[in-house]
Amino acid sequence: MTRNGTSKRGGACGRCAHDDPLGYDRPVTGPRGQTSFAVDRAVLEAEVLRIVEAADAAGLTIRVLGSIGVALHCHDAAAIIPSFERTYADIDFAAYRREAKAIVSLLGGLGYADDREVYIASEGARSIFDHPERRIHLDVFYDRLEFCHIIPLLGRLEADRPTIPIAELLLSKLQIMKINEKDVVDIVLLLLDHQLASGDADTVDLTRVGRLCANDWGLWRTVTQNVEKVRTLAASYPQLDADQRARVDAAATALKARIDAEPKSMGWRMRDRVGDRRQWWTDVDEVR
Repeated sequence: MTRNGTSKRGGACGRCAHDDPLGYDRPVTGPRGQTSFAVDRAVLEAEVLRIVEAADAAGLTIRVLGSIGVALHCHDAAAIIPSFERTYADIDFAAYRREAKAIVSLLGGLGYADDREVYIASEGARSIFDHPERRIHLDVFYDRLEFCHIIPLLGRLEADRPTIPIAELLLSKLQIMKINEKDVVDIVLLLLDHQLASGDADTVDLTRVGRLCANDWGLWRTVTQNVEKVRTLAASYPQLDADQRARVDAAATALKARIDAEPKSMGWRMRDRVGDRRQWWTDVDEVR
């Protein structure tokens, strides 16, 4: 995941997943010409668990997000991922800024090199790491996800493991202004595998989603637009059967209704007067 910067991985592997015990596939070129290596999903999932378990042992909190986080949290729906021919190239984590120094030390002990310039340039909001032998790239975001919109994470990372809470995992996809198909697929997977309810017990916490959108008009605008896009696109996916398409449609409809019903803050109502006449999102280089 890249924001105001790009991955610094380069070179070419030239090997296929079936020839490489680490599961590396073809190089993937990013939107600004950077090179990453597509890696077998199982390899990245195992690496996530290795890092989270090491953090647990050190008394630190680190949680995965992004498409790997979605795959890890969608135990049943993940079975349809191969039909969408998804590729994976890196891992995105969230942690607390107060533990940033310890996170750098932990990952260094696991073979990762820290690009200190990124941490300084982002004013402590983000770190990036690369593992030279495994050729795995990590992004770590501290205290909040700040992409097209801001999603706060303080006090929330303990609610789930190994991923960030499902409500924030879903919002991290729905907040993407220029949403693409891989993000829509991730949203579909989350809606198929999780009930809409209150709380974080393997459910999408509607209270959390509703309150965040009710306090931020821009987030509400993008999220509700994307919910409608998901409904439309999911209905056309041949990879889904009729029951799955119906379930996604019902969940998306219920989600939007709950978001719209949440009482809006004064700031939301003031911004609503301006509406679409002013840009309501932050432009970013790329959001996975």
